[in-house]
Amino acid sequence: MKGLVIRSTGSFATVKTEDGVFRECKVRGIFRMKGLRTTNPLAVGDRVVVEASAAGDYHVITEIDPRENYIIRRSINLSKEAHILAANIDQAFVIATVSSPRTSLGFIDRMLITCEAYHIPVVIVVNKCDLYSSDADLDKLAELQHIYTQAGYEVLLVSAATGFNLEELRKRMNLKINLFTGHSGVGKSTLINAIEPRLHLKTGEISEVHSKGKHTTTFAELFELWENTWIIDTPGVKEFGIVDMKKEEIGDYFPEIRRLSEHCRFANCMHENEPGCAVKEAAERGDFEAQRYSSYLGLLHSEELSKESWD
Repeated sequence: MKGLVIRSTGSFATVKTEDGVFRECKVRGIFRMKGLRTTNPLAVGDRVVVEASAAGDYHVITEIDPRENYIIRRSINLSKEAHILAANIDQAFVIATVSSPRTSLGFIDRMLITCEAYHIPVVIVVNKCDLYSSDADLDKLAELQHIYTQAGYEVLLVSAATGFNLEELRKRMNLKINLFTGHSGVGKSTLINAIEPRLHLKTGEISEVHSKGKHTTTFAELFELWENTWIIDTPGVKEFGIVDMKKEEIGDYFPEIRRLSEHCRFANCMHENEPGCAVKEAAERGDFEAQRYSSYLGLLHSEELSKESWD
């Protein structure tokens, strides 16, 4: 029987099978013995085959279908290489805030290049827009919009508290499997509850001491919003570690570098010190955002590309 993994907690998973029933299933041990360099061979969004046990008192996942794509990050478990956040995603939404807490632009960049690498369309959603009234916050908001719209990404401003632009967000999510990710405290769960109140997801408060979100989601989970429309809510990620990318590939995952590199003198240009580099020249002219160029150079010179942990 075919099914979709709704939640996975190691040796057990909740699967919605094709008959519409939610089943608690055991994960057959062989999946954990194939030498995979990930902490979790099974991920939310996986399409699987389940079979009833011989006694018929529980079900077992016997097969995992090939994945169309996935989001993967460097694992905090040093004995493994990576952790798969979710699989078979139609589009991702990076939920950001410009204050309370402020989202790291480096985090956004790392999420974007991961989505680019695995061919996942992505939208940047700036939440809590009802709170941004100070000149400092408005300047940060304008900067974020300018940087990422110039790069070629859609930036959608919303407010879970007032409902501002939530209908636009719903339209973009319709008939897709959608991933929500972002720092703790940016309001992912609150936003999901505003989109579909019947879910009643647990939400956290902002720490007044550190202006950081209190961690509420402990593992990724797939929720059905309405017919054929799903959302994957992920744990708040403090930083995002890049996995399985060569330094020569990083520029390919920056859309503006990809466009500009066609005009570089050398086909293998790394866009740093080479003569005739169209990317560096554009950065010097101000035609390529300094923050994005700095982010690219930082990744280029990073030995492990990132080290991250849950909030």
